[in-house]
Amino acid sequence: MKEQKSIYQKTLEFMCGISGFMRYHESIRHSDRGVLKKMNEVLYHRGPDAQDIYVHENLALGFTRLSIIGLNNGMQPLFNEDESLVLVCNGEIFNYIELRQDLQSRGHIFSSETDVEVILHLYEEHGPDFINMLNGQFAFALFDKKRRTLLCARDHLGIIPFFYTVKNDTFIFGSEIKALLQHPDVNASVDLVGLDQVFTFAGLVSPRTMFEGIKSLENGHYLLIDHNGNITKTEYWDLIFPEGPRHINGVTEEAYLKELEGLFDQSIKYRVRADVPYALYLSGGLDSSLIAMKDHFLNPGGRQAFSIDFIDSMHSESTYQKLVAQQAGAELIQHLFSFDDISNRLIKSVYHSECPIKETYNTASLALSSLVRSNNIKVVLSGEGADEFFAGYVGYRFDKMRQMGMVKNECSDEERALREALWGDETFYYERNFLEYELEKRSIYSPRLNESFDEINCLNHPLINKARVQNRDVLHKRAYIDYKIRLVDHLVSDHGDRMAMANSVEARYPFLDKDLVEFSTRVPTDLKLSDFTEKYVLRKMGDRILPKEVMNREKFHFIAPGSPYLLQQNIDFVQDLLSPATIERQGYFDVNEIGRLKKIYSQPGYKINAPYENDLLITVITFGILLDQFFE
Repeated sequence: MKEQKSIYQKTLEFMCGISGFMRYHESIRHSDRGVLKKMNEVLYHRGPDAQDIYVHENLALGFTRLSIIGLNNGMQPLFNEDESLVLVCNGEIFNYIELRQDLQSRGHIFSSETDVEVILHLYEEHGPDFINMLNGQFAFALFDKKRRTLLCARDHLGIIPFFYTVKNDTFIFGSEIKALLQHPDVNASVDLVGLDQVFTFAGLVSPRTMFEGIKSLENGHYLLIDHNGNITKTEYWDLIFPEGPRHINGVTEEAYLKELEGLFDQSIKYRVRADVPYALYLSGGLDSSLIAMKDHFLNPGGRQAFSIDFIDSMHSESTYQKLVAQQAGAELIQHLFSFDDISNRLIKSVYHSECPIKETYNTASLALSSLVRSNNIKVVLSGEGADEFFAGYVGYRFDKMRQMGMVKNECSDEERALREALWGDETFYYERNFLEYELEKRSIYSPRLNESFDEINCLNHPLINKARVQNRDVLHKRAYIDYKIRLVDHLVSDHGDRMAMANSVEARYPFLDKDLVEFSTRVPTDLKLSDFTEKYVLRKMGDRILPKEVMNREKFHFIAPGSPYLLQQNIDFVQDLLSPATIERQGYFDVNEIGRLKKIYSQPGYKINAPYENDLLITVITFGILLDQFFE
C-alpha cells in the first residue's frame, strides 16, 4: 500500500446513480462510450450535481452524483493507493468514520474524506467478506484490475436497488432498469411471472422484475463476475430469527428497552451525518414521531419536517403532525394533497417505479419528495421498517387470535397443501386464500395468459427460503415473510427510494439500521405484541418522549383512492388505457372482464372495501402506463 501521489478528492458523500458494463472477451469499443453516456443520462434524477464516465480495457462505468458532504470537490470513481481497484457506489456507509480510523491504524492511505472510500481498503484487507462490516444503504460495483473481477453488492436491507443482466458476453448493470434499456443489446420484454407477483402480493419480489431477463439483486447478496463471465452469487446476510417461541426469560423488559433505545439513538446519529441540512418526514403516527422526538433530543436545533395533509378531512392527520412538530421544535411544511394529484402524478410514479402499482399512495410520496426538494433539502429521515420488525400490522394480531381459537382458519385441503409449499406450514395464513384469489386473476387474464397460467403463476416459483421460517414462532414467521415480500422491494424500493430519488432526495431509515434489525430478532415476541398491543416495546419507548395524544390514538391506515375514483373522474388517459381497443391490442387481459369491472367501478359513489376487496383495475391501468413507457 504505497502513498497516493495525487489527491482525487476531499470530503464527499454520495447518494447517486451507477451504471456500466463489462465485456468478457473483448475491450470496450469506441461506440460503447456513447452507450455509457446514455445509460448515465437517464439516471440524472439520482445525481443531478455532476456526471462522469470511466473506461478501462473491458470495463465501462457511469456515475451521477448527488453531493451531500463536501459540496465543492470530488467525483467517483474512487481508487485505492495503487489504482488497482476502482469503485462506483450509490449510497452511504454510515459507520465510515469508525471503519476509517481502524484502517488508518493499519497503514491504509486515504485520498479523500468520503464515506465510501472505506470499501476499497476493506476489500484490500478482507476480500468480499468485508461487506458485513458495513452499516449503511448502498449498492456498488468494485473492479479488481489484478484479478480482473467485478464485485457487485446490495445492502443488507435492500434500500438501494441494483439491476443486472447478461447479453452477448456482456454483464450490464444499473441503479435503475431504464439505464440498462439504453444498452443496444438489451430489449424490453414483459416478465409475466413478475406481472403475476404484482397481482398476488404487494409488489415484485427480487430477483424478479417486470423485464424478462433483467434481475434485481436480492438484499444481503453480492455477485462476483470473473473475466470469463462466470457469475457467483453469494448471500452474505439475512434476517435470522431464533427457532421456537421467544418469551421474556431471565432478562427484564427494562433491559430490552434500554438496549433498544441505545441502538435507536445510534442509528439516528449515524443517519444525520451530512454537510447539508437534513429534514424529517412526519406522518403523525408513532414511527415518524419517535424519529422526530429522538432527533430533537439528540441534535438540538430546529429543522424542517415535511408532511402530506389531505383535503378530505377523514384522511387528515394534520392535528398530530402539528403537535409533534411543535414539541420537536421543527418547522412543519405540509403539502395539501387533493385526490386530483393522483392522476397528475400517476404516470411519473410508474415511470420511476418501473413496475405496476397496486395502490396510488406512491403519488403522495412523489408529491412529498418534490416538496422537500423545492425547499432545497437533499436528505430526509423516514419511518419505514418498524411495522415489519416490531409487529405493527393487523396480521400479527390475527395470528394470535387464530392461535387462541378466536378466528377460524378454514380452508380446503388444496389450500393447505399450497401453504405448505409456500411457507413450509400448512396452517399459516398470509394475506388471503390464494386458490380462491387465483380465480379472480384468471378471470382478468386473457386467454393467451391463461393457456400458460401454470408457467406464469408466481406461486409456482420460489419466493422465500422456507428454512428461515420453519420452527419459528408465528410472529417471527410473519415478520420474515413481510420483510422479504412487502418491505424490501415495495416499501423501501418502488415506494421509498424510487419516489424520493425521482426528485433527487435521499431517504434514510433509522428503523432499518442493521444492528437495530438484528436486535429485533432477539426481542421476545410478547414485547412486540403484548396481549393485542402492536409494537409494544416501541410504545414503551414512546411513553417517555411522545405527546399522549399520539400515544393514545388508534393506528391509522390510509388507503389512497384507487381505480373507481379515477374512472368516476372520467380521466382521458385512464379511459383510453381501459378501452376495448387498447386491452385487445395489448393482449394481456380479458376484454369482456375489463369492461364488466369498468362498468361497476364507474358507478357514482362506488368504492372498493380495501383491503378485503381487490382493486384489480388499478394494476391494469398502471401496467398499461408501464407498457406505454418501456415496451411499446
